[in-house]
Amino acid sequence: MMETFMELMNWPAYVVATLVPIIIGFIWYNPKTPMGAIWVKETGMTHEKMKSSTMGLIFALSILFSFLMNFFIISHEVIHQFGAFSLVNKNPAEAIRLLTEYKDAYRTFPHGMLHGAFLGLFFVLPLFATNGMFERRSWKLIWINVAYWTISIMIMGGILCAWQ
Repeated sequence: MMETFMELMNWPAYVVATLVPIIIGFIWYNPKTPMGAIWVKETGMTHEKMKSSTMGLIFALSILFSFLMNFFIISHEVIHQFGAFSLVNKNPAEAIRLLTEYKDAYRTFPHGMLHGAFLGLFFVLPLFATNGMFERRSWKLIWINVAYWTISIMIMGGILCAWQ
């Protein structure tokens, strides 16, 4: 059974998917792009503030957090075969049957993106909207952040789901 679990774990896909938010963030939040310009204005970010921060630590933690999201949340949402492992202790034969029968079912990029969109709509939006409202942030800023994370999670989900 462990070999089957490890077959679902595609480490190169995890590495690539982990880098997606960093790559998209470089474009999305760049002050020279429309979204970045709005983000700078709405957050009050300045070039001086950006320079004064510990960017190495910020990037390292961002990569770690992205990996944790991919490993513990996104992959289990987009790869349905992980659900069979919940049966291992109760009914190992059924778990093996499900993994054998549905090995590659629903393992496509668009399917992973669809589940990423669901995570964006039903997980990211409620989190960011709740925090944003209590922090008295503008809805522009909330939507910029929600859209960034939804797009990132959609692409990460597509990569993890399709790259077998």
